[in-house]
Amino acid sequence: MTSLDLAKRDEILPGLRQVRWDLVIVDEAHRLSWTPPSRKTARYALGELLRDISDHMLLLTATPHKGDPDNFTLFLQLLDQDAYADVRSIREAMERRHAPFYLRRTKEAMVYFPERQSDGTWVARKVFTKRIPRTVSFAIDGAEFELYDEVTKFVRRQSEAAAARGDDRRARAVGFLMALYQRRLASSTYALRHSLENRAKRLGNALKHAEVLAREAPPDIPDPSELEELEDSEREQLERLLDAITLAGNADQVQEEIQQLYGVAEMAQAVEDGNAEAKLSKLRSLLEDEGFFADRSKRLLIFTEFKDTLDYLVQKLKDMGFDVGTIHGGMQIGSREQSGTRLFTEQQFKEGAIQILVATEAAGEGINLQFCHILVNYDIPWNPNRLEQRMGRIHRYGQTHDCLIFNFVATNTIEGRVLAQLLHKLQEIRDALDDDAVFNVVGEVLPAAHIERVLRDFYAGKFGNEDLEERLLKNVDETHFRAICHNALEGLASRKLNLEMLIERRALAQERRMVPESIARFITDAAGYAKLQLKAVGNLAHTFEPGRTPPVLKSYERESSWRLPPVASRYPRFSTDRRTADTNRLEWVTPGHPLFESLRRHAATQAEPSLSVGASYYSLDRERSSRLDFYRARVVDGLGHVIHERLFAIELSVDGSAQLRDPSLIGDLVPAPAPPDPLPSVVGLPEASHALNDLALAPFLEEVKLERVAELERVAAHIELSLTELLNKVDLEMGKANDDRENGVVGAEGRLAQAENRHAELWVRRDRRRDELARQKALTLQGVERLTTVLILPHPERNAPDIRALRPDPATEGTAMDFVIKHEHARGRQVFDVHERDLGYDVTSLDLSTGELRLIEVKGLAGATGLIRLTPNEKRVAEDRPDCYWLYVVTDCASKPILQTPIKNPAQLEWHEVSKVEHYYLTVDALSQPMQLKEPSQSPYRGSQ
Repeated sequence: MTSLDLAKRDEILPGLRQVRWDLVIVDEAHRLSWTPPSRKTARYALGELLRDISDHMLLLTATPHKGDPDNFTLFLQLLDQDAYADVRSIREAMERRHAPFYLRRTKEAMVYFPERQSDGTWVARKVFTKRIPRTVSFAIDGAEFELYDEVTKFVRRQSEAAAARGDDRRARAVGFLMALYQRRLASSTYALRHSLENRAKRLGNALKHAEVLAREAPPDIPDPSELEELEDSEREQLERLLDAITLAGNADQVQEEIQQLYGVAEMAQAVEDGNAEAKLSKLRSLLEDEGFFADRSKRLLIFTEFKDTLDYLVQKLKDMGFDVGTIHGGMQIGSREQSGTRLFTEQQFKEGAIQILVATEAAGEGINLQFCHILVNYDIPWNPNRLEQRMGRIHRYGQTHDCLIFNFVATNTIEGRVLAQLLHKLQEIRDALDDDAVFNVVGEVLPAAHIERVLRDFYAGKFGNEDLEERLLKNVDETHFRAICHNALEGLASRKLNLEMLIERRALAQERRMVPESIARFITDAAGYAKLQLKAVGNLAHTFEPGRTPPVLKSYERESSWRLPPVASRYPRFSTDRRTADTNRLEWVTPGHPLFESLRRHAATQAEPSLSVGASYYSLDRERSSRLDFYRARVVDGLGHVIHERLFAIELSVDGSAQLRDPSLIGDLVPAPAPPDPLPSVVGLPEASHALNDLALAPFLEEVKLERVAELERVAAHIELSLTELLNKVDLEMGKANDDRENGVVGAEGRLAQAENRHAELWVRRDRRRDELARQKALTLQGVERLTTVLILPHPERNAPDIRALRPDPATEGTAMDFVIKHEHARGRQVFDVHERDLGYDVTSLDLSTGELRLIEVKGLAGATGLIRLTPNEKRVAEDRPDCYWLYVVTDCASKPILQTPIKNPAQLEWHEVSKVEHYYLTVDALSQPMQLKEPSQSPYRGSQ
């Protein structure tokens, strides 16, 4: 968006505000930052615009801001311009160790939940593996060194001659061109030769055209830092522009330069023809040492700055027998199905059709290659920030190996020597700080164009060899890096672990997580309604081979509420289990994946007619009919924003009494045919509005209020602090301007008027935010609607002799529950009775010393023998939670209760199905026998056991 576009803000906003926006903004290398009083960048102004029209915004940055809270405060103003209107707000947050809207976690500090070891100690394994950089040094000699020497002399002559003419546009253009030649030479002889030949051709064949271009060219050459953001094609266009600028007024020297260019290009061609480039030989040796020739399953990512070098490497690697793919700036992002695109190449690399991927900086962002752990920087970028971006392609979440980073450096060249020193210093500092964050912040110490500026000045003769290293590395020291690594961003990041809290949260996450079995079951059922063909892959857990995606599923991507990538016309083999998908390089389909979400939407659409009329079910546990009403409720604030929404179920008995039920209760019911005529009287009862409010809605609203108000009060405190501080500062300005006016100081009148206007604006802002926060705290229940109704009928077979034996006795079950709860408490566990919530288990038991969670289903028998029943929901939950589901059977409840040996993962027992009531049983005697496991399941929900 240009400054002209931003000037039309008032015209743009009304239209944008009609659309609901959820945004994720990622800041890279301060592109969004600005420092007053300089002009805001268009990116920063765009960030402000998006902030003001977005319902939700997630602002991500991996770039610390030089340890400068003032700069950091400006960055956070893109989240809330009032809460961070003054730097005092962030300083106060650092003292309190808390800030609204803000969470800081570095990759290096992130760990998995702690695990207790056999010796009793706790270990918190890091989420991210190590980065192991290695400098691959080599020396050039013979014809290759002669070429380097000749190019260096040519660059010096041109640079010094341009510098002698002063800092005009042509001199700067020459400096840029010469730096490009040096970078291309450091990349590959092939890249240099192409650049030289292209310039020579343009000089020889298009002199007049170049002079026209020079006259039409914009007066400003891009800043060196902007060059680092250019794609390959944009760099080529820039080179043509620089050629044109450097030609103006130099027609008499064109022929001489052409001869020099062709002469150097011929030397480069001779080096190529000799097939003895030292760097390529070093690459081949590395491939042999790391086993790439012997093991074709190993993956390698190679980065280069230039498309010419990419083309050169691809051909050489193919000649060595490798399957090679590329990603460069000339490729579209595309899709996994569209050949020749970036995502297609990424998928080919993941699946093994490509062993070596060669990429330019176009792959430095947005590419996920955590299945590869070896990276080669064939040339070292002169923008050190690129090093971290390149490493980030493989060093990311899901990487299971330490990442090996090989940096190729010619140590007997000027550029190679200083870059080798830079890499050595960075590694020294990393070792001293014991912190990989050093690589994250190198761009703060060495700005994007720093190395290029220093080398251009060196070739222009502004200083000698003895000063080069000092100028290049003057800020690269441990003290500087330590200050940046522990700046304002880090000041809010706690590294202390509250083990008990983490164990409880891990247990809660384990209990509530959406398991692969449930996702697979839903996909299998929903696929039938969408006519999506699915073939279960029997030897892999929760894995499917899908057919072509039906058009009805693709239609959902056209809905205005669709916020996901397009639904693919065909998906590769996929699994709902993350580990299976990663291990076998499969697509991982889970909630949030386009295929899952399109199936979910289609299932909801197909269910609407059935929900509108309701359904009938049988229950073994009920002697009389009842009605189960399902409700959806939303909590909305005073601004009309939906804060939370939840599903509730109320069971209404024939006597009018009502109970809150978990919606999962329906999993224990058996579908019934059409209800009898006349309908049971419970059908005609009015809705249990009071019970719904008292048991469900009021607690729901109070729960949301507690969290919401606490959050808003933190925001309000920061806003009061920030804006009041600014008002105080403006008060001082007004007082000083008023004194100056009375003393006749020129301009004081204008300064006073400006300060008064500023004071009035801040006063209005504070009042507006106070009112806004008050309305955000004003939460109400809205959109409460009954979604559907289920009629629950007593099962007609419930009194049959074989079925009556399956029905539990409430008194016996109560005795068993009390006994199990006391048993777990006696072992020092944290125990909760959840049997009334119909979750598929009765008790949660957590050992805080080991972190072990048990979801316990309790069964009680009056005597020493009898039948143990599992309902459909209990059986399903047992199958889905094999890692933590336990069966506790208590016998002799009528006399002296005895707990039988607890059984983990009881779904693997040989349960007998009673098909007419869809329940499962086994005898208690089976528990005292050696465990008889059922045959490995071949269902699509589970693979081999």
